[in-house]
Amino acid sequence: MSLARNIINELERLPSATVYGRVSHIVGLMIEIEGLQGALSVGDRCRIIGRRDNTVACEVVGFRDARALALPFGPIEGVGLGCRVEVSDVDPAIYPDASWLGRLVNGFGEAADGKGPLSAGEHRYRVHNRPPPAHARQRIGVKVDLGVRAMNVFLTCCGGQRMGIFAGSGIGKSTLLSMMARNTNAEVNVIGLIGERSREAREFIEDDLGEEGLKRSVVVVSTSDEGPLIRRQAAYVTLAVAEYFRDQGRSVLCLMDSITRFAMAQREIGLTAGEPPTSRGYTPSVFAELPKLLERAGPGREGQGNITALFTVLVEGDDHNEPVADSVRGILDGHVVLDRPIAERGRYPAINVLRSISRTMPNCNTEAENAIVDRTRRLIASYEDMAELIRLGAYRRGSDPAVDEAIRYYPAIENFLRQGKQDRTELTECYRLLAQVLDMPPPQ
Repeated sequence: MSLARNIINELERLPSATVYGRVSHIVGLMIEIEGLQGALSVGDRCRIIGRRDNTVACEVVGFRDARALALPFGPIEGVGLGCRVEVSDVDPAIYPDASWLGRLVNGFGEAADGKGPLSAGEHRYRVHNRPPPAHARQRIGVKVDLGVRAMNVFLTCCGGQRMGIFAGSGIGKSTLLSMMARNTNAEVNVIGLIGERSREAREFIEDDLGEEGLKRSVVVVSTSDEGPLIRRQAAYVTLAVAEYFRDQGRSVLCLMDSITRFAMAQREIGLTAGEPPTSRGYTPSVFAELPKLLERAGPGREGQGNITALFTVLVEGDDHNEPVADSVRGILDGHVVLDRPIAERGRYPAINVLRSISRTMPNCNTEAENAIVDRTRRLIASYEDMAELIRLGAYRRGSDPAVDEAIRYYPAIENFLRQGKQDRTELTECYRLLAQVLDMPPPQ
């Protein structure tokens, strides 16, 4: 039945007529096509028939002097002047299905794990879909258990919330994502590895995510050696798959690593198309595409599920105010900051709870839970303010009662925040453990 459905879907997508043009100019990866002025618009797809009987898929990114400007999805060997160009899928889409759980998918929505073709679902999902209207969306849902103590207590995430994980390279973003994917109580994980190192993709799936995590996950992978169009499309496909499970009434956790590589892919596309570079070389289209992607996550319409999303942001040079980080932080519902100094002293996950924030807090907590969180933050802040003097031995006990109290509790708080990759702590247990550390009554 799945094979028959796949064939029917492909037949329905065949165009009633084929329109042809030809390649008129090639500079780098930019291909100019003439003869298709009235048949193409920005975002449409076309196929170039190369001289080696190969086919190169392209996407239209702009127009110049009545010629379409197209970028290829793959290598352009065999493409030359005069090669025939035919219009293909003008509105790319995928057909997700529940059987995709446990599978690895590429940027075209095709199987990438060698386990055979994917079954096609009944409903068509546009790759460049639009988010639900603001007035039709549900409110943020109940708390989502992420299984990570620092996240559950200090950065509580609710159903339909979108948060960013901001960090430099090598501080543990991917490991934190894998811990949440493996330990969450969400029904479905949709994980997008955008511009990932090809060596690390398999390691992430087999070692970090594990067999149990993969069973309820769909992993979309686009490696760093692939073209910018595929890397960008992999991010859109990740959200399209998440939207499918949301529409089935499921609670979806969407994890994407990373938004920065999505922005870099869009920058490459924009610069090739002739856009002027603005802040740090990023083109205006980058900042136009970011909200279009990020707003697709969140609560669904009434009667649907929700997409709780965590997007990693690779900050350049550990500068958390660089353009992409600043733009993403303004769109999302909270941010998690991973600090290199914390990682260097061996505490993982290296979350700086003072610099991080969840915009659903404190409204999602009880008064007892907020009291525990607020007191812990005050203790950490008091210790960090005097950390240098304490380490140098220049602080005298008894000088400040608040600092004395912070010194007493700080090692136990650090131990609470430290968590191994395989360790899982339930949401309610997190508050009980922290209350025990602070000699406070546990919340009821």
